[in-house]
Amino acid sequence: MTEEAKVAKQINIETKQTAALRAKDRAKNARWDLNILIFLFAILIMVIILATYTKAGLEVVAPIAIFGLAMAWLVGWRRGGQLYQRFYDEELSKLGQEQKLKMKKMVKKAVEKTVEETIEERVQKALRERWK
Repeated sequence: MTEEAKVAKQINIETKQTAALRAKDRAKNARWDLNILIFLFAILIMVIILATYTKAGLEVVAPIAIFGLAMAWLVGWRRGGQLYQRFYDEELSKLGQEQKLKMKKMVKKAVEKTVEETIEERVQKALRERWK
């Protein structure tokens, strides 16, 4: 395996790791959206009403509260998993475009440097011939 291939493989691995970390962070933040919060608020209201205004005991209220919290956690966890995959694909695409842009800039700089060196060499050659 050539040195360039090793470097390209290492960049690819680093890109995937970076994309995974960014996607994980974005998915964690987006997991708890407004729908889940409204659901939790509705469960809280139901528990308060059952505990305060009715003769329902702890045996009725506690399972309802536990079920509501478990459902909210399950929906948030599932949503986080779905969002992670979408965000991962987006981050890979974005990082790939950034890499292509960097490569174009590097190639452009290399070409400019080569052209600059070529022009400099021609000028030096012309000066040498002139001084002869």
